[in-house]
Amino acid sequence: MPRRRPLALLVALSALLLALLLALTVPATGQVRTTIRPGVSAAGIDLSNMTVEQAAAVLDQQLAPRLQGDMILGAAGRPWPLTMAQAQLKLDSVRTAKRALYAKAGVTAVPPAITHSRAAVRDFVGRVAARVGKAPRDAKIRISLRHIFRSHSRRGHALPVASTRAAIDAALDDPGAVRKVHARLVTVAPRVTFANIARVYNTVLTIDRNHFKLRLFKGLKFRKSYPIAVGMAGLDTPAGRYAIQNKQVNPAWHVPNSSWAGSLAGHVIPGGAPNNPLRARWLGIANGVGIHGTAEDWSIGTRASHGCIRMHVSDVIALYPRVPVGAPVLIV
Repeated sequence: MPRRRPLALLVALSALLLALLLALTVPATGQVRTTIRPGVSAAGIDLSNMTVEQAAAVLDQQLAPRLQGDMILGAAGRPWPLTMAQAQLKLDSVRTAKRALYAKAGVTAVPPAITHSRAAVRDFVGRVAARVGKAPRDAKIRISLRHIFRSHSRRGHALPVASTRAAIDAALDDPGAVRKVHARLVTVAPRVTFANIARVYNTVLTIDRNHFKLRLFKGLKFRKSYPIAVGMAGLDTPAGRYAIQNKQVNPAWHVPNSSWAGSLAGHVIPGGAPNNPLRARWLGIANGVGIHGTAEDWSIGTRASHGCIRMHVSDVIALYPRVPVGAPVLIV
């Protein structure tokens, strides 16, 4: 008796499974459906009363050729073709036919089983974007000792990549869609314009070594010049384009390990100490070179420093709050 239970349970489960299969495949008449219901179509092609094999053959004959035309992307006034071989577009006619066969009563159209490579579309749109795009140009300044010149900015343009890819993907998936997508280029604004360049380059310093002048420009306009001293022969103030790196009130002097420093080489002299030549303020430029006040007022207007730019103490105190970290410095 106990042995009959598993057998009875197995028979019951088999009967239930068979009933479920018949419910999916047997029409109201009780017979297994082998042909597609009347009135069912795919992509506008009538598949009524056809077997899966017959419907697949019709789809291969009528729908597949319609899917082979190039996709045309219109951008920047010219056409850019994407072939279906490049897009790796495929029609699964058998799967489409089975969709039609298993369509529920009342369904008159089933979507065709079409696939393509979205990676191929991404690469295609990327190539077109690289060809038609034009980067914006920022407004720039050219600094000379006595003047600052501005050049105008220019707007750029670019292909809207995300929306273009989405439009092409959608058109490839829809056999009824027109194989043309027009993408209007979008404007790309420059980061720095002619109008705001004076704000971006609000403060500029120029160092005229031959005439011992430091010039201050604010808003690209000359504001004030100060007399200075620069590096002596062999310890010249370095020429070039720099920027203010750091600022300090009553700076300590980190004495370089150079022969000219004598017994002080390598030491740190506190700010305000009598033997500290960096007076009042410090605006660091590069490699230990900076702008600072000096107690040796007689040296202003000469080549007397060890590379730094010396100023009268009252002048460097007045200059200090007007020059932010990052301000460009041109030394000629």
